[in-house]
Amino acid sequence: MDGGAQQSSLREPPGPGNAEQEGVPGEWDGGEGPPEVKRSQPLFIHSSSRQPPEEEPRASSLPSIPNPFPELCSPSNSPILSSPALGQGPPREGVSHVVKVFGEDGACRSLEASAGTTARQLCETLVRRTRALQDHSWALVEQHQHLALERCLEDHESVVEVQSSWPPGADSRFVFRKNFAKYELFKSNASLFPEVMVSSCLEANKSMAHSELIQNFLNSGSCPEVQGFLQLREAGRKVWKRFYFSLRRSGLYYSTKGTSKDPRHLQYFADLTESNIYYVTQGKKHYGTPTEFGFCIKPYKVRSGVKGLKLLCSEDEQSRSCWMAAFRLFKYGMQLYRNYQQAQARLNQPPWIGPTPLRSVSDNALVAMDFSGCTGRVIENPSEVLTVALEEAQAWRKKTTHRYSLPAACQSSPLSAAIHRTQPWFHGRISREDTQQLIGRQGLVDGVFLVRESQRNPKGFVLSLCHLQRVKHYLILPSEEEGRLYFTMDDGQTRFADLIQLVEFHQINRGILPCKLRHYCTCVAL
Repeated sequence: MDGGAQQSSLREPPGPGNAEQEGVPGEWDGGEGPPEVKRSQPLFIHSSSRQPPEEEPRASSLPSIPNPFPELCSPSNSPILSSPALGQGPPREGVSHVVKVFGEDGACRSLEASAGTTARQLCETLVRRTRALQDHSWALVEQHQHLALERCLEDHESVVEVQSSWPPGADSRFVFRKNFAKYELFKSNASLFPEVMVSSCLEANKSMAHSELIQNFLNSGSCPEVQGFLQLREAGRKVWKRFYFSLRRSGLYYSTKGTSKDPRHLQYFADLTESNIYYVTQGKKHYGTPTEFGFCIKPYKVRSGVKGLKLLCSEDEQSRSCWMAAFRLFKYGMQLYRNYQQAQARLNQPPWIGPTPLRSVSDNALVAMDFSGCTGRVIENPSEVLTVALEEAQAWRKKTTHRYSLPAACQSSPLSAAIHRTQPWFHGRISREDTQQLIGRQGLVDGVFLVRESQRNPKGFVLSLCHLQRVKHYLILPSEEEGRLYFTMDDGQTRFADLIQLVEFHQINRGILPCKLRHYCTCVAL
């Protein structure tokens, strides 16, 4: 990092014997002009009776008397401004802050971070500490468990600043986990913004196609005008009413008369630039939402409690994803696109060297080659690739017949029976409900998957896959032929020697699935 750039420190907190002593913030050095006074700082008011200028004592003529109460002169340490009722106060530069991060298994890790530490820097540190595979899908999630709210921090957000906004004593926390949907709006933007929800923009630009129009908005860092019906909870009541909302350049509005866009019928609803947008995780239990697709607009001034929250609910997941993506573009604009570009640039850098999962395969590294001659060559003809692949598969099966043959109970091979358990996409005996919640938390993106044991069939497995924002489950059954054990999902038409081969095949070929396997759900231990 350059010398002029602001550096951020991230390290483990010292022990009790190595605790660092915090210094007192520096005072005005007496340079040109008075020190800048912020609105949150106490302002000294001079007395109304003024003395003549010649009678005013000069600072140079007074003896130097030490201040016995230096903490009362520092606004950041003032007992009035930092009272528990007002929270922790703004973070101070040059002072280390303790940040606690939880994993999805409930384990916690404490880190020391400076005031300028961003969410991306904290994620990269946790990736190195946990020896996880580095990619831009790791995210830091802010959770308010007492409110059933959570949101993914943007890469540029200050972790310490977000933590300082929490009310003391509340069960708010950071969670380190995957979020494959974080930058999906820049990859599949046309499907994320349905035509029916951006119809006003299409009418104003009839010469442009839907995908081209959305891409132009993203390239310019602006948000398209989005409209649609949402359920709104009335303030102070548990009643939900359906209104037609519209997101414009000036803010979020709802119509008091049907779908009318007349300015007389539009009511200003919320200032998104001074608010954070959260997903509602348990809407029906906490707020009585009509559906499970709730979200919340929480103004900065609302520190705790339900009062002041603006609760909304959409009809389906596609509608909620569209609104959430639009809110992010409206609030962050080009900064969001720069975060995505920086994440893509980090992927092109040499990856952090660490232990690789057993038999893991990357889609970008796969290439068909022929090693039958003296030197290897890349096979470019698709038909030849298929022929060579079939021949190689047959030869590979003959060489490893002893491994995949159906053994007796006393001759079972522990490696062949449990090799899939070493893979990060295998989650053991996890229920169907927990599977859908896990995939939903890590992003309802096409191709997100995991493999688990079947609860109904003791010998079978289940491939859970997300497609079109829905989680589908495919049963994997073992089959025996000529004394050999295979796994299949289509009644034996396509057979695989083990689960690893099944997963690697569908990472390259769609097969009977609606899409390829792209991202596997994984949980790391902090």
